[in-house]
Amino acid sequence: MKTTITRTEARELLNKYLKTPYLRDHSRESEVVLAALAERLGENKELWGATGLIHDLDMDIVTAEDNGMENHSKKTIEILQEEGYDIPEAFQAIRAHTEGCLKSADVPRSTKFDYALAAGETVTGLITAYVRMRPERFEGASVKSLTKKFKDKAFAANVSREFINDIGKVGLERGEFFQIALDAMAEIADEIEAFK
Repeated sequence: MKTTITRTEARELLNKYLKTPYLRDHSRESEVVLAALAERLGENKELWGATGLIHDLDMDIVTAEDNGMENHSKKTIEILQEEGYDIPEAFQAIRAHTEGCLKSADVPRSTKFDYALAAGETVTGLITAYVRMRPERFEGASVKSLTKKFKDKAFAANVSREFINDIGKVGLERGEFFQIALDAMAEIADEIEAFK
């Protein structure tokens, strides 16, 4: 069994299992945000980025099944195990990122990695909504303006403010987190369909 995963391996798995374009874009955004967070926090950048890339690996499968979403994240772990991976730290973060979203999410967030993945993958939705409303996209995007949108509960209403606020549990202020995520996503803006 492989006890870690590289970005190349994660990309191969993404290409094999996840075909829906917006989910692939979300996975790529999550990858760069998690890698940037790992770099800032002195964590394993390769592992955190790769985990961000594959955290929703099962979405095409579970959304096609009746009540399949109740298996979301569990199915990702099954896929990874079938592919020969045993990465407890990543498996924990993947399972825990659904806590509070699904009835079956029985793995609570408890580690820095857990909170970073949940906050990092969630903030991508807020930033995507914010940037898409701006004619200049990322140019001139600011933490102050993003924070104002964050506080408006009607804006990107399906984005969990609670998950984003949990970034404090890894030792980061929300403003710094927003800047890290904005910078990371701006770097790949030309790859993401929603920003074209």
